Amino acid sequence: MRLIIAIIKPFKLDEVREALTQLGVTGMTVSEVKGFGRQKGQTEIYRGAEYATNMVPKVKIELVCDTDIAARAVETIQQAAGTGNIGDGKIFVLDVAEAVRIRTGETGEAAL
Repeated sequence: MRLIIAIIKPFKLDEVREALTQLGVTGMTVSEVKGFGRQKGQTEIYRGAEYATNMVPKVKIELVCDTDIAARAVETIQQAAGTGNIGDGKIFVLDVAEAVRIRTGETGEAAL
């Protein structure tokens, strides 16, 4: 099993979710986060005054999937979330040692 963590632009969430659902991903966790990378923040206007923020709003998607579809899931996220501009985000892939479904006690891939 693989844990995929993707940091993407907020307006791309629906496209990514739909693409992953078509791939067969059955669940994910989504969090609103802030951070910065090469973008180094952004400039905004509030009540007529311009100010710089050093944190950019993003969405973090976390999902655990079978090892067999992990590479396709990463490719799907990359295609659905990509705009070709700076700040499109990052994808991280980690190994998962164990998963347990709390309700039934199922373990491993059956718990997904």
